[in-house]
Amino acid sequence: MIKQSPRFMVVGNLTRDYLLFPNGDHLLDIPGGNALYAAVGLAIWETEQLPAILAKVGEDYPQEWLDELSQKGFNIDGVKILPGAIDLRRFFAFIDANHYVRDDPVAHFARLGLPFPKALLGYSDKRTQVDSRTKFSELSIRQDDIPSDYIDINAVHICPLDYLTHSLIPATLRQMHATLITLDPSPGYMNPTFWSDVPSLLTGINAFLPSEEEVLSLFQGKSTDLWEIAEALASYGCEVIVIKRGERGQLLYDSGTKSRWDIPSYPSRMKNTVGAGDAFCGGFLANYRQSYNPLEAVLHGNISSSLVVEGNQPAYALDSLPGLANARLEALRNSIRKV
Repeated sequence: MIKQSPRFMVVGNLTRDYLLFPNGDHLLDIPGGNALYAAVGLAIWETEQLPAILAKVGEDYPQEWLDELSQKGFNIDGVKILPGAIDLRRFFAFIDANHYVRDDPVAHFARLGLPFPKALLGYSDKRTQVDSRTKFSELSIRQDDIPSDYIDINAVHICPLDYLTHSLIPATLRQMHATLITLDPSPGYMNPTFWSDVPSLLTGINAFLPSEEEVLSLFQGKSTDLWEIAEALASYGCEVIVIKRGERGQLLYDSGTKSRWDIPSYPSRMKNTVGAGDAFCGGFLANYRQSYNPLEAVLHGNISSSLVVEGNQPAYALDSLPGLANARLEALRNSIRKV
C-alpha cells in the first residue's frame, strides 16, 4: 500500500514538560511542545488525515512517545532524531488556572514542600535569550529537513521557533506549492531589536498569530493600541492578523475587508493552559484551509484551545465526546462582537 502524503504540516518543537500545580500536584517528564499542541488542535477538526509534524529531537527523546504519535495517526516522518542528547525540558509552575511562571523550579517545589526532582537539575528558562540573525541553533529547521515525499502538503502552521527558521522556511514551503502558511512568532525576536526585521517575515504569510505580550514587546515605545498594531502588521503584506489574549480570547483583523472582531474565549474547566495558544493555531489552520473565512477559522481555533486546556496532557482533547467541538462552536458564535 502506498503511503499517502499528508496535506497539513505543523513545524515546531517537541519537548519534555514538567508541570507544577498550585495544590502540589505535578506531572514530571510528559510529552509537550508547540508542534504537538498545534497538531492536536488541528486534529480536532481534521480527523480523516492527521497532520505531519516537522521537528528535531535528540537520541534521548523517548521513542515510545514518537510511537504513540504514529499510532494515533500523526505523520512523524519529519521528526529528525539528532545524535546525542538534547535538552528539551520545559518547566511550568501554575500560579492559578490561567497563569504560570517558567523559571526557578527549585523555589517553587520548596514553596509547596515538595522534593525537588533530579530530572530538573541544571534547568534554565531559555526564552529570555535573544535570537541570532546569522547563526542556526541545533533545533533550527532547514530546507533539507523536510522529507522529500511531503509533496502534497499545501497547508502549514509554523510554531514559535528561532528567527532564522522563520525567515527561511516560508519561502521553501511556497516553492513546494504550499498555498496556506500561518505563523506564530517567537519571543526571541518579537522585541525592538528586531523592529526592522519583522516586516519581511510577514511577506507571503496568510495569517500572523502573535500573542498580546509579543506585539506589545515589538511595538514598545511606538504603540499600545492593539488595533493600531494589527493594522500596522497587516500593512507588511499579511492577509489576517490574530492577536491571542489568553483567557480574554482573540482580536481578529481582516485586512481584505478592514474588519475587526473581538472573540471571547469559550469558558472551559481549565487544568493545563500550557498549549492553549498552539492548539488555537492548529484549529485555525484546519478551518482556514477549508473555508478561507478568517472569522470561522478563529472560532474553530478558539474551540480547539478550549478542549485542550481541559486535560493535563495534549492528546486528552482527541478523546472528547463526538459532537462536543461543534456544540461549543455554535455556542461561541453568540458571543462574538464586531468592533
